[in-house]
Amino acid sequence: MNTATAPRSTSAARFWREASELLSSMRFAIALLTVICIASVIGTVVQQQQPSPNYVNQFGPFWAQLFGMLGLYAVYGSWWFLLILAFLVTSTSLCIARNVPKILADLRTFKESVREQSLLAFHHKAEGQTAESPEQAQSRVGTLLTSQGWRVKVQTRGNGVMLAAKKGAANKIGYIAAHSAIVLICLGGLFDGDLVVRVQMWAQGLTPIVSGPINPQDPTHRLSERNPAFRGNLAVAEGTRANVAMIALPSGTLLQPLPFDVELKQFKVDYYNTGMPKLFASDVVIHDRETGHTLAGTVQVNHPLIYKGVAIYQSSFEDGGSKLALRATPLGGGGGVELHGTVGSSQMLPEALSGGQPMMLELTDLRVINVENLGAPDAAASGVDVRKVDLASQLGEHLGSGDKAADRKNLRNVGPSMTFKLRDAAGQAREFQNYMRPVELDGARVFLAGMRENPADPMRYLRIPADENDSVAGWLRLRAALNDPAMRAEAVKRYVALALPAGRPDLAPQLTASASHALGLFAGAEHAKQGSPAPGGLQGISDFIEASVPPAERERASEVLIRIVNGTLFELLNLSREQAGQPRLPTDDATRRFMATAVLSLSDSFFYPSPVWLELDSFEQVQASIFQVAKAPGQKVVYLGCLLLTLGVFAMLYIRERRLWVWLQPAENGGTTIRTAFSSNRQTLDADREFERLQAALLLAPATEESA
Repeated sequence: MNTATAPRSTSAARFWREASELLSSMRFAIALLTVICIASVIGTVVQQQQPSPNYVNQFGPFWAQLFGMLGLYAVYGSWWFLLILAFLVTSTSLCIARNVPKILADLRTFKESVREQSLLAFHHKAEGQTAESPEQAQSRVGTLLTSQGWRVKVQTRGNGVMLAAKKGAANKIGYIAAHSAIVLICLGGLFDGDLVVRVQMWAQGLTPIVSGPINPQDPTHRLSERNPAFRGNLAVAEGTRANVAMIALPSGTLLQPLPFDVELKQFKVDYYNTGMPKLFASDVVIHDRETGHTLAGTVQVNHPLIYKGVAIYQSSFEDGGSKLALRATPLGGGGGVELHGTVGSSQMLPEALSGGQPMMLELTDLRVINVENLGAPDAAASGVDVRKVDLASQLGEHLGSGDKAADRKNLRNVGPSMTFKLRDAAGQAREFQNYMRPVELDGARVFLAGMRENPADPMRYLRIPADENDSVAGWLRLRAALNDPAMRAEAVKRYVALALPAGRPDLAPQLTASASHALGLFAGAEHAKQGSPAPGGLQGISDFIEASVPPAERERASEVLIRIVNGTLFELLNLSREQAGQPRLPTDDATRRFMATAVLSLSDSFFYPSPVWLELDSFEQVQASIFQVAKAPGQKVVYLGCLLLTLGVFAMLYIRERRLWVWLQPAENGGTTIRTAFSSNRQTLDADREFERLQAALLLAPATEESA
């Protein structure tokens, strides 16, 4: 029985011994550090904790799913990163446990028992003779070395005296400090990371919130108030309190209750002359629910407020439920309607505004300050065609807040804007952003109406010209008139009366038919008669020319039709102004600029996926602060580790461990024979020079021909 179990015991012991050697080896630790460095690079290059559609849009469906499975969107909280940190802690701890006893033993010993003959084998060695007695030489050498910071131990032998000295023992202490620092930093990172939260999820059976409404009191998603380590976000609107933070995980969101309430009294933001934020801060009051104690303070960027070990940082700010007054006007014509709502609320649009289709209006944001770069080159000069389906996608040249190279001199606050979504009966939503004030682009004052299909897409803008009152009302009347057959017919009649050559009344029927057809194409009426889904605008005219006109005549036909459309639209505009009780516009430069922009915006409006124009009339702003609340007991451990790492690396790089042996032996002809040897853990020029100085001081003369 013993014979059979002995090989198995030996194999098991050998396996654990080899595994321990591997885990505590330098090559294993370096491999782990290399993987951590690569993971850190990935975590820096790939934006972390972003919405899934952003990654699909950036990498494609296949790679986005693969990267998500590998945890690359939350690298520092992924299971494999935490596992690597745990292995690094284990490896470094084993390395410390294996080497520290040897280092401590080496620090205690002076190696004074070395044989005097072995000193001749050192690289740095010297030998000489002085007239001193051995006792005098011993006293002098001991005093000399002690005065220079050497620790000396004397061993008296039958034939002489060995003085063993050492200096720079902090070099080995630096090794211990540096390796201990790695353990401390990793432990602090593990403790302050997601590990504690994940353990609580496993122990308490908690599940993260993936979607849907959030109930702060739901125990299935709620962590303990005594959670020792967490980091989450807390949103507080002005005049309200909050006490539950949101912890974002790759799989969803967990709720972290705080032992106190945070009340936001006022949010303050200062701006530079360009309109860029200079400083934002929050005046808060902490309400301790257990003691009833209150603490007032101000939270600024990089100046947190700390209470009961929880640090409150100013992270960001957003709208906290501003009250909006809107003017809704159907693009197809009809009277406007006043709408009221708060940011974050939703309401069904009246059927008169939604074209008879169920449509939900969701108010998502109000931005009072919008700093944009308005100094970009002219869009027309750079070849931008705003008549494309993307609604002037190249307008980003004018709105350069996302352009890091934007000229700060051209930054300008373009005023408030509101963001909203229109959701149809199928649940599909499009996002819109409308500006309250007009901005000047390409020499014309225009209102910007942005839209996008997906949150990951950039905004695409429709540019609507402002009338002489800096209002969008003139364009809206023209857009409604374009949908009215009677007004189109009257506009054609007036155009023909003005454009008909003198003395040629016979051309009136032909010109009337051409103008009616051209304006009908632009309005989309001709395609509607044929049951075609093709849109109106310039695209409708282009489709007609390509389908009906020979290639050789298309250029001339385009010029004629565009000229007719411009003329009839001008008459249609004046007709709409007449019905509104306004005078006819003069044919000056301002009118021509307005008409040039109006024609393009009318053409683009057929691709604008909203049946209604929403205009921000007024608002009552309510701000909300986004705080990052963190309880990080491992922070001090990490700071201690960083200090030890700095001291340890400094000690290992700049402190040299040196040992010196001096053998004193009575000379045959009187006096004392001195033999010395010197060693250093790094062979450098400094070590050579130091030994030369020691040699001269010990031997009381330059090195003899026997010295190295």
